[in-house]
Amino acid sequence: MRRRTFFKLAVATWPVLLSATPAPLGIRQLAAEPGGNLVAVADFDYNDTSGEVTDQRAEHATRVDAFSRHLRDRLAAEGKYKVLHLDCGKVTCSAGSVDADDLVAAARDAGAQLLIYGGIQKMSTLIAWVSVRVVDVRQKQLLLNRLFSFRGDTDEAFARAAKFISETLQDVAPAGPPSNPN
Repeated sequence: MRRRTFFKLAVATWPVLLSATPAPLGIRQLAAEPGGNLVAVADFDYNDTSGEVTDQRAEHATRVDAFSRHLRDRLAAEGKYKVLHLDCGKVTCSAGSVDADDLVAAARDAGAQLLIYGGIQKMSTLIAWVSVRVVDVRQKQLLLNRLFSFRGDTDEAFARAAKFISETLQDVAPAGPPSNPN
């Protein structure tokens, strides 16, 4: 039930979420602090509301796992974030499987200053939405809440979406930790 509520809220509020512009500045300010690039990326949830007859649960589970892995790998590869392991004490560590406070606590316990989490909703045969949220773990404050769309229901489409989202998140972080003037 929590997953359906999550996706209904994400879809219903997407115009408001896309118009919020101050959030990237908040991420830049946090990431500019010493060690501010420590991030935990939770597993992403998935909901298929397309109504397709074919049962694709196994394929989608694989794609969503790969999406989360691609996002972590791409964020780490760019060097602007150090991606930390997130342990929620469950098989899946996502907003749909863990209480929000417990998810933030797991990120804090991992040493992260930022938590990235969200979900993917397949709306139709070709269209899916990815809801991405970034939380300042210390302040328990939502810094970014953005909805992305992508076309396709293939491994390649999910990988492209993860790449685009990681590039978007790179754009709001500085090139690296601040230099030491001494």
